[in-house]
Amino acid sequence: MKTNEEIMEILAAYDLTGSYRKAAELAGCDHHTVRRYVQLRGTGIDPAVRLPRTKLIDAYMPKVEELIEASHGRIGADQVHKKLVAMGFTGTARTTRRAVAAAKESFRGGHRRVHRPWVTEPGLWMQWDWGEGPKLGDQRTSLWCAWLSWSRFRVVIAVQDKTIPTIAACLDQTFRAFGGVPTYCLTDNEKTVTTTHIAKIAVRNPDIVPIGRFYGTVIRTCMPADPASKGGVENAVKIAKRDLVPTATNLRPAYNSFAEIEQACDQFMAEVNGRVHRETRRAPIEMLGEERFRLHQLPEHPYTAALGLTRQVHPKDSTIQVEQVRYSVPHSHAGRQVFIRWHGDQLVVTAIIDGVPVQIARHQRSTPGNPVILDEHYPDAPRGLRVPKPQTAAEEAFLQIGPGAAAWLEEAAAEGTRGIASKMAEAVALAKLRGTTAVDRALGTAAMAGRFTDGDLRSIMDHQQFNDGPAETSRAGEDHSLQPGTGGWSGFGRRAADDTHPDLR
Repeated sequence: MKTNEEIMEILAAYDLTGSYRKAAELAGCDHHTVRRYVQLRGTGIDPAVRLPRTKLIDAYMPKVEELIEASHGRIGADQVHKKLVAMGFTGTARTTRRAVAAAKESFRGGHRRVHRPWVTEPGLWMQWDWGEGPKLGDQRTSLWCAWLSWSRFRVVIAVQDKTIPTIAACLDQTFRAFGGVPTYCLTDNEKTVTTTHIAKIAVRNPDIVPIGRFYGTVIRTCMPADPASKGGVENAVKIAKRDLVPTATNLRPAYNSFAEIEQACDQFMAEVNGRVHRETRRAPIEMLGEERFRLHQLPEHPYTAALGLTRQVHPKDSTIQVEQVRYSVPHSHAGRQVFIRWHGDQLVVTAIIDGVPVQIARHQRSTPGNPVILDEHYPDAPRGLRVPKPQTAAEEAFLQIGPGAAAWLEEAAAEGTRGIASKMAEAVALAKLRGTTAVDRALGTAAMAGRFTDGDLRSIMDHQQFNDGPAETSRAGEDHSLQPGTGGWSGFGRRAADDTHPDLR
């Protein structure tokens, strides 16, 4: 096959000489080649275009196209090849793969779905969808992703279930993040929104209808199995999962608590809503300020009918009683009213914080006589443990030396050491002379070794000053003891007996 430059030289040589052979001598090719390109030019065909050659599979192409049309472009080339071989095709599988690929490309070109550009209107549409969230051990979480269409403002909320009360809480939190309520809310056809379809008409879940009526919005659903009809929020879900779910691509470490996931969601929203959007060339947070004037007014109080039953938190022990079982809630909600509901075998506790329903606790179902109390719900240390708290200036000066001082005080008090106050004053004086780091280190060593007598602290500090590491601790054991043994008494009385009886000598 000649290049375009070579073909142009051949044609120019023919135009110059008017002879096939002379042009072939000038162009350095055969005269038959010159004649072929001249004839192609004379018929109006581009000489650089390679003419298609007949192939062995050409006679079977109608069958190939029929199979692709019947399967809507899903049939594989290996299945097509089996059917063609049964019909007498003798070509290779490679030939069939090329023919099937060309036929599928032609099929997609004729059946490609074209979307009319959606020109959004401020305050009209919001879309929401769910994404698989990060795992907390074996527990799965979900990401609620909402997208305000005109301003491209996104809201991402981490949840632990996808029930109707959770949807009500997420909608309220989303609307309050928007600063108003849009006219329509578009989502998928999940059972919490659509119970069934009749004549392709979605039948709404009766539990979701009052929620939309309360906020003054209309909940709409897309066509079943057609995510392209809400592509904006689908893209928001994809980006949220890419950035928030720990994977090998983003190198995000695993989360240790649900609070860390919520914090990561807040950071993600601040980032994506603060940067310039590539479509609008403006930051979504900036456009939201303009769109808020077109949103409906938000109710003063959230929709609480779906949050469950109300319970009063005990003002002293920060617990609620459900089915004769006590469950703890964070101490900041002591004496307040909360909402409870069962999700399977889990008790979900929701509180209204700054006008927004927020899940504050989740417990496994228990039985009477077995209360569920979590230590993280209480600010104080667990019972039975006392933390040193200075009451005088001398105690405060001693405890400010460091954690070693606190450990020394606890161990010395447990041993009943005499003169603790004077030894504490000595440690404070040494800290002023030799530094708090060295004294704190020596106090920690003394606490581990159980050395609380006079002069022990100075001795340990002197030893540590001339050694790289801390002083090795040793305790008395049964193998080495200063107590004299009784082996010396084994011959007591035997010598006198020997003197009395000569026969025993």
